[in-house]
Amino acid sequence: MNVGVVGNPSYRDLKSILAHLANVAPRLGVTLFTEQDIGALWPPPAPRPLQGAPPLDCLLTLGGDGTLLRGARTLDGAGTPILGVNLGRVGFLTTATSQSLDWALDALVRRAYSTEPRLALAPFIEDKQGKRRAEPVVLNDAVVHKGGVARVIQLRVSVDGDEVGQYSADGIVVATPTGSTAYALSAGGPIVIPGVDAIVVAAICPHTLAVRPIVLPSNVAVTVEPIASWAEDVLVSFDGQVGTTMRQGERLVVKRADRPVQLVRLGPEGFFARMRKKLQWGDLSDRERE
Repeated sequence: MNVGVVGNPSYRDLKSILAHLANVAPRLGVTLFTEQDIGALWPPPAPRPLQGAPPLDCLLTLGGDGTLLRGARTLDGAGTPILGVNLGRVGFLTTATSQSLDWALDALVRRAYSTEPRLALAPFIEDKQGKRRAEPVVLNDAVVHKGGVARVIQLRVSVDGDEVGQYSADGIVVATPTGSTAYALSAGGPIVIPGVDAIVVAAICPHTLAVRPIVLPSNVAVTVEPIASWAEDVLVSFDGQVGTTMRQGERLVVKRADRPVQLVRLGPEGFFARMRKKLQWGDLSDRERE
């Protein structure tokens, strides 16, 4: 079994976890491949790099939700199952912890797991001549926002070429159901259950009470375009981790990716159980009974 490993070196436990992986992998019949950024943390000899690796049976992410998002972009639509191991606090997308790692690896090798498909987005930047530059597949969201000083910008949002309206706001979030519990939720958007085939568009701090988030079918193309006089210093961020600039005359186009991201799930815990536990959803434990 070929397993790729992506990790966040800011976690102090990562080095010891990598040493443990290197120790148990031969016994499990697992061949490991590593991202280069954590190559020096492995005990020698380090696994071969992910770049140029044969097809992977699974990608193991060691960190938090941000590490899992980065792992999904690393796969860039390959459809490889992702097993997220949480080394941090929330870990809403992950399915295991450092304490349950051995159990998770055993289940992985025995194929005793299910996969949960998560809709992903394939964004690109397009200029007036129709020339496109593709961006990595994202699992959470693509966000158009102002760089530099904090002030509102004006943006035009269209769906399949039909203008929705002009927005005066700090930015626009185009999110998947997975991303609906992230930045879009902070912007007042709804929680969309992962099985719902939809895209959320939410304005960040809109400068009017007449703007509310909208939920769209996933087969549409969402376009976000700066209005000409507001097109300076506009940025686009992907999953809150990487980004690019958007020049005069360019626009962001977001479509559903060809393939979903596959998250490994271990055990019976469902989405609502994770939502109650990780987000303290509906938690009344701090209230005394009247």
